[in-house]
Amino acid sequence: MRRRVFVRDSALALVTLGLSPSFLRRTVLTAQLPRAASGKVLICLFQRGAADALNVVVPFGERAYYALRPGIAIAPPTRAAGPAGAIDLDGFFGLHPALAPLKPLWDGGIFAPIHAVGSPSATRSHFDAQDYMESGTPDHRGTADGWLNRYLATSGTCEQCAPTPFRAVAMSAQTPRALQGSAPTVAMNSVTEFAVRGGGTQAAQLEALYRTGAADLIHGTGREMFEAVKMLRAANPQQYQPAAGAAYPNSPFGQRLRSIAQLIKAGVGLEVAFADVGGWDTHVNQGGATGQLAQRLGDFGTSIAALVTDLGDRMQDVVILTMSEFGRMARQNGSGGTDHGHAGAMFVIGAGVRAHRVHGTWPGLASEQLYEGRDLALTTDFRAVFAEVASKHLGARQLRAVFPGFQTTAFPGVML
Repeated sequence: MRRRVFVRDSALALVTLGLSPSFLRRTVLTAQLPRAASGKVLICLFQRGAADALNVVVPFGERAYYALRPGIAIAPPTRAAGPAGAIDLDGFFGLHPALAPLKPLWDGGIFAPIHAVGSPSATRSHFDAQDYMESGTPDHRGTADGWLNRYLATSGTCEQCAPTPFRAVAMSAQTPRALQGSAPTVAMNSVTEFAVRGGGTQAAQLEALYRTGAADLIHGTGREMFEAVKMLRAANPQQYQPAAGAAYPNSPFGQRLRSIAQLIKAGVGLEVAFADVGGWDTHVNQGGATGQLAQRLGDFGTSIAALVTDLGDRMQDVVILTMSEFGRMARQNGSGGTDHGHAGAMFVIGAGVRAHRVHGTWPGLASEQLYEGRDLALTTDFRAVFAEVASKHLGARQLRAVFPGFQTTAFPGVML
């Protein structure tokens, strides 16, 4: 095989191993990979499709909630409601009953819900709202990079740590908007797939070629990729067993979180992880305590609980941040579902949270309190939450670079 053809074809092979073309270019142009954090990890979980905040964190103490949703409201936590009732948190708010796996996290002081939080943009477009949240610049479509990538490019929490290609990983086929930008990142479907597919004949030939030291276009990338594969092989991903009896659902989302746990426990220098899960666009037959939304929440809550259990003491250095592009209309529609709304809900999970409270200022659900007369009103900008987590957990020092055009005089107080 001619050398030029081999290099071209091997570059394509790198893409199939989970490294996107943008990763190849950025690594070649970067003299040294960013340094890993000293143990701190942020896991971002995106609920794509606009999760219904009012049935996720249920305001059972709000009389108007039941008037707006006669067919899909979650019953208050009473003996009569039994397991179909909301899981009481503070006497006013409760979790959807399908999120029962997360109640021990609340009891253990590592779970902080935030209500009436989201984007100040008035858009009801999934595409635009997701773009704004992942770029961190609401109503600005031209932003080239994502907020997580800007953090990676401008901040580091450990100047002495060894370089690692696994500083930022998305468990997805393509790099999500939040991680796009100048800082190197990796996208992979699973840890096992990445490690196994790095062991083929072509990969061995490519490794031998790059050992010669030739300064080809993708020489640096090839070397780093093979070091990454070796790191994962050493962790023996095919034989991975979750700890403490953690049982991940056999769903795509559950397996993505399992892979994130593998990376954290393998000690490969992970600092930022990203995973998403769809299915939250519940216009029709949403259901209440059971049904479409309940099934989605069951997978979501069980997967997160398994991740926390699996990580065990490592949760001292991990924060899980959940998000969705916007909430849903306060009033149910004629199809037993909910249409696109405005403010939503987030979860922050980790040892550093201010626990045993539902954060955010509750705006109320009376007709005069609704946004545009139809939606839960926004009282907390999502960027304030992102900025607080980036600053207090990851040690970000240049928040204006991470969130251009946004200034906050105070954090919402979710983190200690």
